Amino acid sequence: MAVVIVEMQPLEIDRFLRSQVVGHVGCHVGGMTYVVPVIYAWDGDCAYVYSVEGQKVRMMRENPKVCFEVDEYLPGGGWRSVIIQGSYEELAGDDAARTLHLLADRFARRSSAGGNGQRSRGEGRVPVAFRIRAGEVNGRKVDRSLQASATRQAGRLLTKRRARHS
Repeated sequence: MAVVIVEMQPLEIDRFLRSQVVGHVGCHVGGMTYVVPVIYAWDGDCAYVYSVEGQKVRMMRENPKVCFEVDEYLPGGGWRSVIIQGSYEELAGDDAARTLHLLADRFARRSSAGGNGQRSRGEGRVPVAFRIRAGEVNGRKVDRSLQASATRQAGRLLTKRRARHS
């Protein structure tokens, strides 16, 4: 079966980014590349994240040019993926409060996990709000309708060729 990969249109990319929960931040410093999942909110121009100080934040402070990737795998082998080449911007004051507000609004319907007596990984570390301002944005997907159409068309061409050669 032929697989047809197509470019996503800007409106489709925006809807996709607003519908997803987890993205992956890729950063690179001193010959080391680091990719880590984050929970985010998308506002149409930037991905907003609230995290804690750690390796990703240290690396992005040193080299603010980052990659942000969001993907989804669908039943039957379909998928969608968006890659953003962008810039890390650390936020404070009203901008950090806006980040918390965006994330709280986005996840208000999700239930928070109850405490289990274990220490949270972020406990005791400095919180950091940041955004990744989108520069270049590209999205691709396997379009099942195009895939089926291409498969049918290929089958018709093969049938015609076979008929001519018999």
